[in-house]
Amino acid sequence: MARPADHPPVPKPRIGVLLINLGTPDSPDAPAVKRYLKQFLSDRRVVEIPALLWQPILRGLVLTTRPKKSAHAYSQVWSEGGSPLAAITAAQAKALQERLGDAVLVRHAMRYGRPALGDEFDALKSAGCERILVAPLYPQYSGATTGSALDALADALKAMRWTPAVRTLPPYHDDAAYIDALHSDLAAQIAGLGFAPQVLLLSFHGMPERTLTLGDPYHCHCQKTARMLRERFAASHAGLRVETSFQSRFGRAKWLEPATDTMLMTEAEQGTRSLVVAAPGFSADCLETLEELAIRGREQFTEAGGQDFAALACLNTGTPSMTMLEALVRRELGGWI
Repeated sequence: MARPADHPPVPKPRIGVLLINLGTPDSPDAPAVKRYLKQFLSDRRVVEIPALLWQPILRGLVLTTRPKKSAHAYSQVWSEGGSPLAAITAAQAKALQERLGDAVLVRHAMRYGRPALGDEFDALKSAGCERILVAPLYPQYSGATTGSALDALADALKAMRWTPAVRTLPPYHDDAAYIDALHSDLAAQIAGLGFAPQVLLLSFHGMPERTLTLGDPYHCHCQKTARMLRERFAASHAGLRVETSFQSRFGRAKWLEPATDTMLMTEAEQGTRSLVVAAPGFSADCLETLEELAIRGREQFTEAGGQDFAALACLNTGTPSMTMLEALVRRELGGWI
C-alpha cells in the first residue's frame, strides 16, 4: 500500500546498542563539579537517606565544600581529550561499532552528566532502532549503579509514545569472557613492570555496608570476581598474593571493608615492599583509578614504608576488553542479528 503524501518519513528498522557508564563533570572546575555532584548525590539510589534529611546537608554542606576539592582532583587527571572516563567510553563505543558493523548502531551515554542517557536513547529510536540493547558497563550489580541506570531507562521509556523493544546486559562479574580478559590484561601489565610484585590488590568501589544487609548483591559479586581472579593468578603467578579491598568511602556511615587506603598502609607497615593495585570493577579509567589509586594510593603505600608500587590500567579499549565486550553484546543480541 502506498504511503500517504503527508506521512512523516519512517527510517529503516535497525538494531541499537547503548553503552552506559557512570558520568563525569563537563570540566575540571568547581561549578561543573557542583552541577555533576548535585545530580549524582540527589539520586535516591545513591544516597538512601530520606530527602528531607539529606537535601539540606547536600545543599548546605556538601555542595559548598566538596566541589572545590573534587575539582582539584579532576584537574590532575584531565587530558586534552577531556575527562578520561568520557573519552574512553566514547572510544569503546567506536571500537564496538567497528567490530559489529553496519547491522548495529552503537552509541554511549552517561547516567549523570553528558551525553545524557535519555538523549542518547532517543537518538537511537530516532535513527530507526526498534530493538535496543542497553548495556551498563558495571560488571558487578549494585542498585546504585546498574539499578540507577535502569531507572533512567524507565524514565526515557515513559516519555515515549512508541517504545522500542529493549534488552539489558546482565551483570558479568563471573562471566568467563570477563575473567579471561582481566587475567590476560593484568598479567600483561605485570609482565611489563620493572619489578615483581608481592601483592596484587583488587580494589572495588565501596558501598555502605547496609546495602549488603538490605539485599544488594554487589559485595557478593565483587568477592566472586576476586576469588575467580585469585584462582587464575595462583596458576599463572605462583607466589603472588591476591587481596581484595573497597575504595572511595564517603560520609560517616560504615562502608564495606577492608578499605583500600587502610590496606595499602597496613601492607607496607607489615613488610610488603612491592605491590600493584587493580580496579576490576571499573570498565574505564577515571578519577577513582587515576587519582585515588595511582596518585594517592602510591603516597599512602610509600609513606608507610613500601617501595615499588603501580596502579594497573583498567580494561579500557585494549584487545582483551573489546573482545570481551563484543562477545557479551553479540550474546545478548542473539535472535536480533
